[in-house]
Amino acid sequence: MFEDFIRGEEGGLAIDWTQMPTYNTIMAVAAGAGLIFMVMLGRALVRDERFKPEGWALGAGVLGFILTATGLHMTLTWPFALYFPFDNIVFGEPSLAFGVLLLGAAFYLWKRGDQITAAKDRAAEAASVAKPLGIFVVGMGLALFGIAAAGMIYQLFAAPAQEPISGFFADYPMLEATFMSALFVLVGLGAVLFPLSLRTLSSTGEQSKITSTVGIVWLVSGIIFLLFGALNFYTHIGLIINTMG
Repeated sequence: MFEDFIRGEEGGLAIDWTQMPTYNTIMAVAAGAGLIFMVMLGRALVRDERFKPEGWALGAGVLGFILTATGLHMTLTWPFALYFPFDNIVFGEPSLAFGVLLLGAAFYLWKRGDQITAAKDRAAEAASVAKPLGIFVVGMGLALFGIAAAGMIYQLFAAPAQEPISGFFADYPMLEATFMSALFVLVGLGAVLFPLSLRTLSSTGEQSKITSTVGIVWLVSGIIFLLFGALNFYTHIGLIINTMG
């Protein structure tokens, strides 16, 4: 449905890429890695007897910087982009939010990681510190539900035929819209349940069904986002080459 915005002389899709910054490739990889990172961090707090907060701080800092830098730029500039101005909401703002949260985690782990390692129950200690962030995380979870709904109703994620692999399904826009919207729903579900998970951990120090659900949905969606983002390094390069005319 988006192939009509600019066409070349022979009717082929042509895009002025100087007016359309596109780097949701590395954003998708970093977001997927960040979701996996959160699950791994939770497991390490519970199970790893040799927990090293400095290493986890580095991981959170690297991913947080990438998502914050790219998300901030997309959020502040894409509303004025020539094409797809809604992408600042779909990709930029969630990436910015996740990136800042990861940077906050990196700072705490780096500066106060010794408090976690010295705690009798490391998971409960970390959960108690993170509880005030629960309101914002829930809000972003609800926002992801909104993005998923918009993706389905307006078929926002349909790839043009000029994009390799994904373009094979250009005649079936609901297919990719359903796929991407389902990913946003999974991440949003984990975000909405996150504060309840923290409450259980901070009060009892034990994992619950809610905690397990958060881990499962973030692990599954994180793996898919990471692989899909890696694939986009090929498909987006192909799209650019096929539409530079």
